[in-house]
Amino acid sequence: MTFYFEEHTINAKGSVKMAIQEIKSKINDNKHEKERKLLNTALRLFTEKGIKKTSIQDIVHDAGIAKGTFYLYFKDKYELQDVLLAKTSHEFFSNACKEANKYHFDRLDDKIIFIIDSIIDALITRPNILKFIQKNLSLGLYSEKLTDLLDSEELGIKELFINEVKEKDIPLEYPEMTLFMIIELVSSTVFTSIVEKQPLPIEEFKPHLYKTIRLLISEKVEK
Repeated sequence: MTFYFEEHTINAKGSVKMAIQEIKSKINDNKHEKERKLLNTALRLFTEKGIKKTSIQDIVHDAGIAKGTFYLYFKDKYELQDVLLAKTSHEFFSNACKEANKYHFDRLDDKIIFIIDSIIDALITRPNILKFIQKNLSLGLYSEKLTDLLDSEELGIKELFINEVKEKDIPLEYPEMTLFMIIELVSSTVFTSIVEKQPLPIEEFKPHLYKTIRLLISEKVEK
């Protein structure tokens, strides 16, 4: 009898623990779903109406979420904007890296240019997103706001670049700084080239941009 009672108690405790875990999982899923709705809705409204003309009320109304819930996730619409800028620009890098990994590249500069070219072509086809990101492409690599939104096991362009510098024994003293300069160069020039066609339309500008990127990597490889 004693053994049966103890076994029954253990099973009951186990059932309660599983039930609690299931409830916590559902709460967590619901939290992520609300956050996803806020992000998706805000991105659509920001790109359609602009940030200044989009209110928090507009966002929560379209997302079907209570206004008070908004503040559980974001301080204001500008914090939401920062998260979206980082998340959206990161997605461009992530997709381009996944595409690059389908191919073999003997040279690191060829691989980086392939990735950059893929991102530029994707931005050209999504003008509203380009206008939203503007010159903030590097936020997709360096923003702290990405920490809770991304898969920690995902290998991005930063890790890819640093790993290949080591594997190919490329004598870059500060590989992360070199990558940062490349991304900042791309970020600061591509928007102007696509939107304003200055100093050249993007297809004419690309060869000059890629030549500079090769110089940042290739000349040092050949030392």
